[in-house]
Amino acid sequence: MENILGYKIIENKKIAKDVFKMMLEGDTSQITNPGQFINIELEGFYLRRPISICDYDDKTITVIYKVVGNGTDFMSNLKPGKVLNILTGLGNGFDINCDGDNPLLIGGGVGTPPMYNLCKKLLNAGKKPIVVLGFNTEEDVFSEKEFIDLGVDVYISTVDGSYGTKGFVTDIIKNLNGYSYFYACGPMPMLKALAVYAEEHGMEAQISLEERMACGIGACLGCICKTKEKDHHTNVNNTRICKDGPVFDAKEVVFA
Repeated sequence: MENILGYKIIENKKIAKDVFKMMLEGDTSQITNPGQFINIELEGFYLRRPISICDYDDKTITVIYKVVGNGTDFMSNLKPGKVLNILTGLGNGFDINCDGDNPLLIGGGVGTPPMYNLCKKLLNAGKKPIVVLGFNTEEDVFSEKEFIDLGVDVYISTVDGSYGTKGFVTDIIKNLNGYSYFYACGPMPMLKALAVYAEEHGMEAQISLEERMACGIGACLGCICKTKEKDHHTNVNNTRICKDGPVFDAKEVVFA
């Protein structure tokens, strides 16, 4: 169930190129699974801004966002103490009851944040995740230390080779062993490549889709993706990413 309340900013700082970390204080009781998101109302903007949850506890929510337009630029200048109207408890999140004890967590750019709380939940469940993060350049890299501090192995790729492995996350995972399941969030081309990889290798996977969302609750039908009919995988449905997702079984998504 969604919950709309006021949340006070207690931190809002830059952590990488155009990337900011915001910590909010308020009610977190409606957040039930890693991979859910919040929808933030910004003064002077008609539409709320949907931002995935990086981490949360019983009284704070942490989000990491990238400045890509006027709305997120406005957000980046908000100061601690400001109270925001936020719709929370959104999306279905990840199912941590995956196959195997060494799941692979893959984040691409601003698809990285939801992997953090997921990693913590998997560790608490007795699993040993492996984390792979992909960025364009070294100045885009963030959250590496935070994952390392959790005690997991972390691998980084950059498109230009300025940090870690040169190339994409797929260039790393093809050389890793010991996992039979993966979770991923990032840009659509990355998710498509990973879904193909999973199918070719007979693996199961959950992917979280990034999409521009208006209402965040499934009413406006502005964030539709194509999914297969679950029973026989032939018919195609128009599925709401914000309400029915953003997390899907990789084999259910129909990529263009």
